Amino acid sequence: MSGTVQNFASADMGSNSGSGSGSAAWRVGVLFSRKGHMREPETEHFRGTALAVEEINLAGGVLGRPIEPVCYDPESSPELYRRYAERLLTEDGISTIFGCCTSSCRKAILATVERRNALLWYPSLYEGFEYSPNVIYTGAAPNQNSLQLARHLLLNYGPRFYLIGSDYIYPHESNRIMRDLVMREGGEVVAETYLPEQPHQDQVVRAVEDIRRRAPSVVFSTVVGQGAQVLYRIFREAGLDPRTMPIASLTMAEGEIRAIGPELCVGHITSAPYFSTVDTPANHRFVEAYRARFGTDAPVTMYAEAAYFQIRLFADALARAKSLDTQRLVDAVLGTELDAPQGRIRVDPDNNHTYLLPRIGMVNEHGDFDIVWEAKAPVKPDPYLVDHIYDHA
Repeated sequence: MSGTVQNFASADMGSNSGSGSGSAAWRVGVLFSRKGHMREPETEHFRGTALAVEEINLAGGVLGRPIEPVCYDPESSPELYRRYAERLLTEDGISTIFGCCTSSCRKAILATVERRNALLWYPSLYEGFEYSPNVIYTGAAPNQNSLQLARHLLLNYGPRFYLIGSDYIYPHESNRIMRDLVMREGGEVVAETYLPEQPHQDQVVRAVEDIRRRAPSVVFSTVVGQGAQVLYRIFREAGLDPRTMPIASLTMAEGEIRAIGPELCVGHITSAPYFSTVDTPANHRFVEAYRARFGTDAPVTMYAEAAYFQIRLFADALARAKSLDTQRLVDAVLGTELDAPQGRIRVDPDNNHTYLLPRIGMVNEHGDFDIVWEAKAPVKPDPYLVDHIYDHA
């Protein structure tokens, strides 16, 4: 799909849209893919966004006015992201966009967003080392997932790390950080390998053969999208056991686990602020509402949750700013706290990123994550790793 969607109902999300139309509506842009190699996590971003918008509109909107989404499907393509962002900000007269999953897509639209003085709400974890006054970052920065994961793996599995990633900016930067953490703690990186963003199965087979040959303690994967699903399947088909040599990730969530097959993934590890098994009243309500909306078997993931709570943050800021003016919205949202499904979050006025609660989960036989570790309190985002202290917990 490459055209405009004036509400979520016409984007194959069901019929209970609740979106408004007309000059009184708050018009915003939505850029998440439902096609291409990133379709699973980006569809979850899209659904979390849809659920929050619909709930707000059914409750009367913001200041009595509905939120009206103008949506495009960039099909996992940075070039389409760039094109549709330009269209939203010029032809459609939009100034606020909710969108992007991969860093390559965020980077593709960032210059346009800044040039037009628009505001991007970005709900995905990423590699850090970025700040824009025109972006609100609601996903995890490296000090909210990578640091905690490195410590957990070194303590519980051993010092020999195999790094494998997709060949673009996020994996390269995340692996650079992980290499630094591992080596500083006396560990060893036995290999660092990259696959195309849409790898051929033979390329994955060769990588898994190399993993078997080098016999690391753990595999740290920044392979994303469909390539990650192929990697996890071939890993098990090769007879490698996640209980003794897990693949550890910052990106693998419940949706992709279900697509791979939970029986192939038991024992693999993800570090993230949110899993569907988080035990908070807000999360119980969120999971119930999400599955009522999208199906009782719909996987509830970090991608859906961050997209959901950032719409809630936006609505709160909009109610105070009373305007879609970028600077007024930014001023209103900085410092804002919210009881998100994952727990209490806060937008840091220092860097536009979000205080989040780091957690580590292990895949169980149901395709969910058993939370095996969590921080005692939300961690201040440190996207540039200025306060590069290993143990933040």
